[in-house]
Amino acid sequence: MTTTTPAVTVPAATSVRSMLLIGIAVTATAAVATSAVAAAGSAFGISLDVYGAPIPVNGFATLTVLFSLVGVVLAAALRRFARHPRRAFLRTTVALTALSLVPDVIADAATGTKILLMLTHLVAAAIVVPAVARRLPTGR
Repeated sequence: MTTTTPAVTVPAATSVRSMLLIGIAVTATAAVATSAVAAAGSAFGISLDVYGAPIPVNGFATLTVLFSLVGVVLAAALRRFARHPRRAFLRTTVALTALSLVPDVIADAATGTKILLMLTHLVAAAIVVPAVARRLPTGR
């Protein structure tokens, strides 16, 4: 007895190329947003000093780009190798976002600075994760 599993058709809008292009676009959006959050926090008197040294506002954009692109590459890998790419991506990115808050909590910085740092992580994740996840198939 043979069983067949219907093929999952993935619309052209969710091709790997499309996912990567959207990933790059939302990465840029997240970089601007985290920089804006950091600049706004600084304008309202929240220090950007961590371990006695100031984080430049463009540093927020740089790290956002770096880690967001890691997330996009992760999505591409999960798309290829995971049985349920969207679910695997969401679970992984939620866990990684939570872990990204740990250094902020333990940093040698003022409480307001720690909260601002955590906010930038959450802003970036809120922009990148859903946009990339929507481009992943739910299963095979």
